[in-house]
Amino acid sequence: MKADFINPFLLSLLNVMSTMAQLELKPGKPKRKTDELARGDISGLIGMVGPKTRGSLSISLEKRLALEIMRRMLGEAPAHLNGEVTDMIGEITNMVAGGAKRMLGEKGYEFDMATPIVVAGPSHAITHKAEGMKIMMPFESEFGGATVEICFE
Repeated sequence: MKADFINPFLLSLLNVMSTMAQLELKPGKPKRKTDELARGDISGLIGMVGPKTRGSLSISLEKRLALEIMRRMLGEAPAHLNGEVTDMIGEITNMVAGGAKRMLGEKGYEFDMATPIVVAGPSHAITHKAEGMKIMMPFESEFGGATVEICFE
C-alpha cells in the first residue's frame, strides 16, 4: 500500500480533530497489523468500494480521548461511552473518510462509502472486509491514544 494512498486518511483525521475538536494528535510510527484486536475502547469502521479499489478504514479511540472529543465538539461531558458518543464516533469516521475521498478523487481514485458502524468495549475486534494488508497508525494526545487502520485490496 502506497503512502500517497494512506496519507489522505491520516491528514483528514488530523484536520477533523484540529478543526472540529481543537485537538492536536501526534502521529507515531506506522505498523503492519496482523490481528483483529482494536487498540482503543471505541472504534468506527467504514467500508469503501470503487472501480479500482476496495477497502476499509477504522478509527479507534481510548475512552478518555473519546469523551474529551465529545466535550470539545458538543459541549457534553458524559462519564461513560454512551449512544451519543457512539453517534459522534460514527460521524467522525464519516468525516475522515469523506475528506480522504476528496483528496484521493483528485488523484483519480473514486470510491463510494458505506454507512459507518461503531463498536465499543474493551478488547473488541475490528474485521476489515478487504483482503489487503492492514496498516495501523498510532496517534497520541494529552487525553490518550487513537489508532487508524487502513486496509485496501
